[in-house]
Amino acid sequence: MQLQTRVRNALLAATLIAPVGVAVASPVDALPPDVLPVVVGNSTGRGDATYLYVIGTDLGSGRLGYVNQAGAFTPWPAGQNPPSPAPDVAIPGPGNGGSGTINVPRGFSGRVYFSLGSKLDFRLTPDGLVQPAPWAEGDANRDILFDWSEFTYNDGGLWLNSSQVDMFAVPHAVSVTGSDGSTSTTGEPKPGGRQAVIDTLRSDPAWSRSVYTRSDGTVLRVLAPGKAAGAGQLDPGYLDSYISSAWDAYASKTLTVQPFGDRPDTKFFGHTSGNVMTFTDGSGAQVASFNKPSSASVWGCDGDLPSPNDQVVGPISRTLCAALNRGTLGTIDTQPSTSAADFYRTSPTNLYAKAVHANMIDGKAYAFAYDDVGNFESLVHADDPRSASITLSSFGQGVR
Repeated sequence: MQLQTRVRNALLAATLIAPVGVAVASPVDALPPDVLPVVVGNSTGRGDATYLYVIGTDLGSGRLGYVNQAGAFTPWPAGQNPPSPAPDVAIPGPGNGGSGTINVPRGFSGRVYFSLGSKLDFRLTPDGLVQPAPWAEGDANRDILFDWSEFTYNDGGLWLNSSQVDMFAVPHAVSVTGSDGSTSTTGEPKPGGRQAVIDTLRSDPAWSRSVYTRSDGTVLRVLAPGKAAGAGQLDPGYLDSYISSAWDAYASKTLTVQPFGDRPDTKFFGHTSGNVMTFTDGSGAQVASFNKPSSASVWGCDGDLPSPNDQVVGPISRTLCAALNRGTLGTIDTQPSTSAADFYRTSPTNLYAKAVHANMIDGKAYAFAYDDVGNFESLVHADDPRSASITLSSFGQGVR
């Protein structure tokens, strides 16, 4: 099961600016509730039936499965090759203007899927669940309007985010209320924000094919650049010229990476020779090197930009990935840059991330894998939550 839970990335990468991590309760600490209620609201303005799915991993056993509306976990049955249909585990969702409650057990990490108009088609292989991949030709969910939030709920609390890492489809706000009564909310688009993102991408010839419209005129999604390029809807080398310019800049100057907000004295220094950027620590010892990444590596924050869960290579790589997506590498020589006013000013640039962030009320989104570098991600957290919510936001006038 290829569950791309960006919350997990957040837990690994949040220390790039703020020292946030998974708290482990001590014996004297009170644990969060065994089951956490999550209210799902529907403000889309659409008349479709909605369906909810809670799928992921039981953290205690490592088993993959689903959670029912009451919060009980069930492992998936064995799958087959070719993939066999998964059990129908849809939870009826709220109609427009309504809300409903699902429950999540402590010790679970996964996704809350929500589809409008049709149920999703899930399949099982011997390795686990096949996730919907509507950017792939022939995917059974290609013509369904759907999206998801991602979360981890464990002894350290709840991490919940709206995700645009793969696509922008159904904008949704996420919130959590702690035991002290305080509520944190993020992910809410500006009025007309969904349509503004669509219009921005559609009006640029290089990006217009990343907007996918169903035969009835419903815009189902805008693909993130990595998915669009993989599907042949965006030039696979779109960002290459900027990457080369940014990379080559450090043949004649030094890039300083300070990846830990709580350890500002930890610095790494990068210089480019040919296509390789090499980093040294404060003692002058070489600690990491990276080949000049392709556009695909930047979009995915992988490939030439591997990010192991260590204290050197991973943090440097995540910082490089964020700087290249935001267009600040090459001109801002101490990274990460944390001024949003400096982002997405290069040409070419990550227009998808720029448009998504520009149309969020608080400017926060998960438009690429390490958008949490600098705390620009649409993530809420409470170490002792009492409730949470996911609100499917208005599609605006025309509800298309």
